Amino acid sequence: MSAARRGMWPAVFAAAAALVLGIATTAFFAATGAFRATAPASWTVQGTRCGAPTPTGSVVRVTVEDMGRMTGGRPGLHGMGMMRLFATPATAPAGKVTLRVVNAGALTHEVVVLPLPAGRIAGERAVGANGRTSETGSLGEASRTCGAGKGDGILPRTTGWTTMTLRPGRYELLCNFPGHYASGMYAELDVVR
Repeated sequence: MSAARRGMWPAVFAAAAALVLGIATTAFFAATGAFRATAPASWTVQGTRCGAPTPTGSVVRVTVEDMGRMTGGRPGLHGMGMMRLFATPATAPAGKVTLRVVNAGALTHEVVVLPLPAGRIAGERAVGANGRTSETGSLGEASRTCGAGKGDGILPRTTGWTTMTLRPGRYELLCNFPGHYASGMYAELDVVR
């Protein structure tokens, strides 16, 4: 066997190992429900440091998460779709709606509620040079750690909430911290009669 062919085998083995690892990782994420549109009930944050009061009206549980533990919790490692926002249920009746936001990640997050224009889907908003999208027309925001409404963000392993009166229509829930929306932190909420 020539030296060139012997030198090729480590590269072939490395490529095969990478392929097997990729298939195994994809199978694991598929089995745990990571590719679902909503978070499974088993994906709850244990030991959150605060809870929301008993709300009036419908309740939508919003879970925000990131891969901060895998990236050391450092900001700026976004852009690879490693952040998610789930709304359960994804449909609510018109009227008073409380968003109960649980931060299951390692970074600080928020949830902003914006009307979703006809013919558009969540995740299509333009992102500015500052890594944020426009909040013009916002109907509400949950960004206060252990409290209601606006604040400086919901810290990891805590809860925030907001209650709004929503008319029938389509809404986009999103985290508008720099880089978070572009990294996949958005979901649609449909409000029906």
